[in-house]
Amino acid sequence: MERVKNIFWLIHLSVWVLFGLLVALQLGGEGSPGWGSTAAGFMATCLYIFYGHFALLTRTAGQKRNRDYWLCLAGIALTGPLPFLLLYPKAYDTGHYSMMLITAVPIFVFLAWLARVTENLVLNTIQKELLEKQAVEAELYYLKSQINPHFLFNTLNNIHTLVYKQAPAAPEAVMHLASLMRYMIYESNAATVPLTRELDYLRDYVSLQQLRYKPSPVVELQVEGETESCYIAPLLFIHLLENAYKHSPARLEPGDLKVRVQVHDGTLHFSVQNPVGKKATNPLEEPGGIGLPNVRKRLALLYPDQHALTIQNTGETFTVQLAIHGLQSPAYARKAHLLHH
Repeated sequence: MERVKNIFWLIHLSVWVLFGLLVALQLGGEGSPGWGSTAAGFMATCLYIFYGHFALLTRTAGQKRNRDYWLCLAGIALTGPLPFLLLYPKAYDTGHYSMMLITAVPIFVFLAWLARVTENLVLNTIQKELLEKQAVEAELYYLKSQINPHFLFNTLNNIHTLVYKQAPAAPEAVMHLASLMRYMIYESNAATVPLTRELDYLRDYVSLQQLRYKPSPVVELQVEGETESCYIAPLLFIHLLENAYKHSPARLEPGDLKVRVQVHDGTLHFSVQNPVGKKATNPLEEPGGIGLPNVRKRLALLYPDQHALTIQNTGETFTVQLAIHGLQSPAYARKAHLLHH
């Protein structure tokens, strides 16, 4: 905000220097005697009227125009020609005073009002955008932080069991957990991440969930297309995968959970399908629990008019399909888009 104010003052300085040069060239070109004193007096009057009213408007910003304001404005208007008379003594007559009072005073009072209104409009717009940006970032941070804590506790318990039994899978499970936590805590703070890194995070999650099941993998993950050139908002798919586990039967067969990732012509297609569990659910609750509303909010914030989310529940399988367009762009481009909105 201070930088914007400094830019405004630089504009003020540039405009006044240019205006002063024009006045000096005009009076000097006429060859009138004492043109230097005339130019200096005229500039002093203009500056006094402009910044007198400008400062008055700044001091009374956000207030109603009361009697004190109008009295101060009248004082500035009536004394406006005095700097001209002081610097150009030959103008000591009522004609010069009246001319300045009629011409210079109303013009520069209006210009001061116009400058103050313009600056207020620009500053208020920037302030509003900053507040909206902060609100968006706060909401995104909250939505990203809603990773199921029970998963972490269950994973630690499973790893503890593996370590206690001295199972060969224990070191690998620890590495998967370390990679997952590193991504969640550090890498996910970026506006976007490579899709390949997001997929590595999903693989770590699947590997840790697999500790609950028999050796055959219950998740069938297929990746197609040029994922290396695609960037995505971090932690966007994890809620969909969490819900697939949460709302599946307790016993899962190999390949029951199907995850598809495809990138084609800058469009990312992501789908996850799981069998529907037999346990009773709250009919008022949207299928998928809190994960889908979470994803919907993030998509609306990050990819407005750029995505399509479809849900299909056949009674036997639950499928979520997500398409996001225009993702083959570097991370800084996505960040600039987010700041703009």
